[in-house]
Order: sequence, then C-alpha cells, then structure tokens
Amino acid sequence: MQTSELKNLKIAIVGAGYGGAAAAKALSLLGADVDVYEQAHQIREVGAGIGLRPATMNRFRQWGIFDAIAKVTSPSEYFEILTATGDPIMKETWPADGEQTHTHLIHRGDFIDALLGVLPEGMVHLGHKLETVQDEGDGSVLTFAGGRTVEADLVVGADGIKSVVRGQLFSDRGPVFSGEHAYRAVIPVDATHGMAVDDNLRMYIGRGTKVYLLPLRHRGQVSFDITALCPDSTWNPQVTKDDLLKTVEGFDERLVSITRDLDMDDVNVRAVYDIDPVDTWHSDSVVLVGDAAHSMLHHQGQGANSAIEDAGALADALREASSVKEGLALYQATRKPVTDELQRISRQGWSEDEIDEVFPGQKPAAATPKE
Repeated sequence: MQTSELKNLKIAIVGAGYGGAAAAKALSLLGADVDVYEQAHQIREVGAGIGLRPATMNRFRQWGIFDAIAKVTSPSEYFEILTATGDPIMKETWPADGEQTHTHLIHRGDFIDALLGVLPEGMVHLGHKLETVQDEGDGSVLTFAGGRTVEADLVVGADGIKSVVRGQLFSDRGPVFSGEHAYRAVIPVDATHGMAVDDNLRMYIGRGTKVYLLPLRHRGQVSFDITALCPDSTWNPQVTKDDLLKTVEGFDERLVSITRDLDMDDVNVRAVYDIDPVDTWHSDSVVLVGDAAHSMLHHQGQGANSAIEDAGALADALREASSVKEGLALYQATRKPVTDELQRISRQGWSEDEIDEVFPGQKPAAATPKE
C-alpha cells in the first residue's frame, strides 16, 4: 500500500498482550493511526520466564526497540534437554537468524512492560471489554461494555486464547485441554541448589513431567516451571505442595529440593490449553494475531515469539500489498503454515522418545509443512 494510504488507515487492536503491543508498534511504524483496547484496568503478567528467539530479537532491531528489550534480558547461547536424573539427551545452540545467535531470556512481566513502554502515550486504552465486533466489509465496528463504540478500517484481534473476535467471526470452537498442568514460580538463584550455573535453559523430562530451569540472571532469579500430566481441566486448579512433589518423584534430588522449598503462594497454577487450527484468520477488515489465531502449548516455547512474528508479518504484508484485503490474505499465507506446524509439534510434548521428531520444530526451515 502507498504511504499515503497507510497514513489514512485507522486501526483498532483488541488486546494489549504480546501480540497486541507488538502489532501496535509494527503498524504505527507504517504511519497508520493505531489504538489499542485492553479489557484489564491494569496490565500485569504473572511471573515466569520465556525465551525470545534470534528472529524475534531481529524484529525488535528492525523496529528500533532492540536495546529497550535486551536490557531486561539475559542472552542465552544454547539449551539442553536431560533425563529426570540429569543424564544428557540433547544440547543445541539456538537456531540463528543472520548474525543474531542468542535467545534472550526474559521475565514475562518485564517483557510486556518493555513492549508497552515503547508505544506512544495514549495509544493503549485500558478498561475496554469487547462485547461485539460487526464486520461491515470495508470497515468494522467494535462495541465495548458500557456502550462505547469504535469504528476502524482494520481490526486486529489480539485478544488471546478466549478471543471474542475469533469466536464471533471465525471459529466457535473453544480452547482444548491438554491433560496437563503448569506450575510456575520465579525463585532466587541461590534457591536452585547450584543448578543455575549459567544463562542457558535446561529441561528435565521423565514420566510425563517436564521441569524447566530458565535463568533470569539479570534479575538474580530463575524461572522454575513444572509441567505434569493431570486430568483436572479447571482453568485455575487448586493444588498442594504434596501434589507438586508427586510430579517430580524420581527426579534429580536437587529439583525435588527446589520443589519442596517453594512457597505455594508464589506458585502460578494453570491447566494447559491450546486451540485447534483455525481455518481462516481474516475477513476484509478483521484479522487475528497471536494466541487468538493459533494458541499453542508451551512445549516449544514459541507462543510469544509467534505473536511477535505475526505482528511483523502483518506490517510487512500491508506494506507490500495493494489493499488491506490483499495484505490480510498475504499475511495469513505467510504465517499460517508455520503456526499450524508449531501447534502440531507442540502437542507432541517433550517425551524422550519424541525428541528426535519434536526438536526440528525449533528450526525455522522445519516449520514449513512437507509437500
């Protein structure tokens, strides 16, 4: 689209999480008039660590915000997968993207704060709970709780796994329970019994349980995550310390000790859900990004990275295409094959028998389905 067309484009983004904030940055750099509407009255990410891949960091470099993100991260050279008792299974460097070779480990709260911090003041509007979206072809109308309406040439649905935009326009299929729980806590490095020795991610797997140690050295902390099989599909289940200890029976005694030392008030407990692939992500004036489009299980560590890549690809497509409609089609054609495959691979988990097949999903070249 021509620069003049992009500058006349009024864009409303629903949701101020990773995907929404990244889309706001990428699309505002095109010159478009962008507003973000978030239902929460305060944006707060519960504690846990994630890894921002080299390709993601290169997007931030392209948008001129690399330093703002990098200063609240720890650069990691490789990740390691081990048995429950610490025997090595795999040790690999992160898939490079050009000269960028490090994955940057970051606290979720720091990440969303940094992303929102690079947006112009007044762009994000809190306390806006979306009730309906009317797709009128050449534009759309959003109605929020309380009756406020907003008209936009383009609506970006970045409203997460329970997306209202997706549910009303693209798919009425709800989230799918994985049969797993995730237990997450951020603890001091000193509480890891000597297991956090550098800035590299380590995963210990055994008997359907995965334990992740993700160092946040810049904070003097470590993200300690347990993912374990459990039939309870309650979104926010109630668990005890004994429940957690049962999931790590037979693991390295230091991991058992870390679990025993946890303060349950500091442990975030969630049932793990994703969604089935959505056939169509866009109409002529509405498009989905991030978890709203392709929420995936966390076994590949690709949820946040995929949302950032969506934002970049959407901006690229609008710049390259001759119209919004054509741009949205190009965006879906670019991103959907990649995320369909990541969703599939993520559902396989990280059992020792699956490592050989699952690991290639980390590499960008393997994210394209075979002919």
